[in-house]
Amino acid sequence: MQLKPLDQQVVVVVGATSGIGRATALRLAKEGAKLVISGRSDEKLAPLKQAIQALGGEATAILADVSDFEQVKAIGDKAIETYGRLDTWVHVPGVVILALFEQTTPEEFRRVIDVNLMGQAYGAMVALPLIKREGRGALVHISSVEGLRSIPYQSSYSASKHGVEGFLESLRVELMHEKLPIGVTSVKPSVMNTPLWNNAQTKLGFKPRGFPPYYDPELVAEAVVQSATHVTRDYYVGDVGRVLAALQRLSPELVDALLLAIGFDFQLSDEPKSPQGSNNVYETVPQETRVDGDFTKWVIPSISDWLAKAFTEVARF
Repeated sequence: MQLKPLDQQVVVVVGATSGIGRATALRLAKEGAKLVISGRSDEKLAPLKQAIQALGGEATAILADVSDFEQVKAIGDKAIETYGRLDTWVHVPGVVILALFEQTTPEEFRRVIDVNLMGQAYGAMVALPLIKREGRGALVHISSVEGLRSIPYQSSYSASKHGVEGFLESLRVELMHEKLPIGVTSVKPSVMNTPLWNNAQTKLGFKPRGFPPYYDPELVAEAVVQSATHVTRDYYVGDVGRVLAALQRLSPELVDALLLAIGFDFQLSDEPKSPQGSNNVYETVPQETRVDGDFTKWVIPSISDWLAKAFTEVARF
């Protein structure tokens, strides 16, 4: 089902100041969407707004911590106040704590759930009635392949992404029952080259890293563009994510064995980092406004994403 062209849309991007969120906001601006951008830091939102304007785009910015429902509601209010409507809500924010489950405190586990799961639910709660007023639109939630398969050292993050998948599946069917043309998309990135690994808190003694290979964050921005204009259920980003999902369906025990072999050492770089090292779990990291992370040399193309885009282009004609 086709939705409005992006140059006729008002789009909210929550968590827009770095990584996937920043790449997505800039891509949407190039496509002509009017934007509401949100994050936890004025000093990071201001240069993003300027970059959008330099592209000829239009954006308004608002501070928000997504673990607070009233602050999320204020984002929706800002969209209506500024543009009079909302067409697409893109929800990005996520925090990561790498630690053995036994090392994770109740407060830390709750914080990850509050940001990664409750924040996503709050976003949908705010956006849905506003999109319904327009008669059609899209909810685009950045989840993860960890919503399908958990990995060691990331019990809280994996749990939060499993939760996102659960409430989106329920919401999607409810909207189908109402026969409403509103897309509910779960975008499931593989390991992306973003500052997430710099921003993560770790109790493992070393700066974390993802399993190579890495993929370009622009691929996620492309997934968002597709999901904002064509109703899409699930959108995997990166060949490895698609392979992992297939293996998990085929044999969870096989994935267990794979993770036992590579799932521990491969998540640790050679760079020491203490539990008190810079991270964004409770506070933003002011200097981190990049799209790309530190692993550019390990970035590879994704053939399956290229094929999916090519198929979509052919299907439009």
